[in-house]
Amino acid sequence: MVIEQQYERAKTRLLVDESICAENRELLGEFFQYQEHKLKRMNGLAALDDACYKTLYGYTIRLRNVNKWFGNKPWTALTKEDIRRVYDDLEDGRILTRAGQPFQDRQSYYNKIFKSKVFRLAGKAELAKEVIEFSTAQISEARFITEQTFKDLVSVVSKPQHQLLFWLAWDIGENVDALLKLEKGDIVRRQNRYTNEPEYVVNLSRRKIKRSRVSRSEPTLYPETVRLLDIVLPQVAENEPIFGFGYRQALKLMHAARRKTGATTMPGGEPARWKDLRSGMACNLLRLGWSRDEVNARLGHTPNSSALNAYINYLAIDREKPKQRMATATVDDVRRQLLDTKQQNTLLADRARIQDERSTMMEQEIATTKKQIGHIRDEIASLVTLLRAHAPALMSTTVQHS
Repeated sequence: MVIEQQYERAKTRLLVDESICAENRELLGEFFQYQEHKLKRMNGLAALDDACYKTLYGYTIRLRNVNKWFGNKPWTALTKEDIRRVYDDLEDGRILTRAGQPFQDRQSYYNKIFKSKVFRLAGKAELAKEVIEFSTAQISEARFITEQTFKDLVSVVSKPQHQLLFWLAWDIGENVDALLKLEKGDIVRRQNRYTNEPEYVVNLSRRKIKRSRVSRSEPTLYPETVRLLDIVLPQVAENEPIFGFGYRQALKLMHAARRKTGATTMPGGEPARWKDLRSGMACNLLRLGWSRDEVNARLGHTPNSSALNAYINYLAIDREKPKQRMATATVDDVRRQLLDTKQQNTLLADRARIQDERSTMMEQEIATTKKQIGHIRDEIASLVTLLRAHAPALMSTTVQHS
């Protein structure tokens, strides 16, 4: 395990570093023994796993920083003024990172160092709690890449295996270190029962993801992911990792793609990172109409995720809904007006049609009557002519009888 080796090296360097006073080195050694045992017992493990070693490695960095901030003074001798000075310098931005920026994740130092076991071992945890009374939680800010930026990044990647890592990070939305642990048996091909299109189901087990995430199975969303899995998986042996490289190589891939494309994040324009693909996927799905709960489930987040709230706030997803309701109401009004007008026009058309039909019938009746009158006139004329022709004979017969 690479992260195990990193932790062991960092811990050893910390505990043998003679620039750190002997009292603090002894204290740190005791703390690491406690923390290793705690992580095993809390997570029900017989041996520490990668997630534990990652947590412990983070402690080596924080503890070295804190020792530096206190000027290598024995922590058992720290005063309230010492703790207040470091606390105020952190809050006021006078203590800077290697990049020359104020520490953003100050809460992790307060909760994991100043108020935790290591300061309790030094007898200063309660003193730290008195000093760090008014700290506020760091508000999550939106940072993501757009779909077009993602496509720009993956367009400059040549090998199918490397392309697959990019597409899985965008499609499934899991951290790249978890994706690098996937084995061939973790991914299953099937036909989607609704679209009848091929897809893969990616099984994210608890031992391969962050402890704060929910183990889950996610279907792929994009045909590009399916196409690349069809290419890569046949070349992988059963129960073997899909990717034949580790996190450092993945960082180099991202760095090269970013350098070629100039890919940056929204809204701050920072250089794109692997984790920005995960947030980019979430924002893209929100734009496509996925609900908060649906995106949360795909990310493996807890129901109330501060990170997802930051994306929703930036994208103004919730604020769009009232406007959508207004637009819908307006459309409904227009639709009703159109329907009323259509009904009126239909009634008028029916009325006009009936009148036309009646007029036609009357015209036909009049024409028929005229023809009948004409026939009657002809018959009368014929009768008159006949009477005139026989009138003398009739008159003679009448005289003889008289």
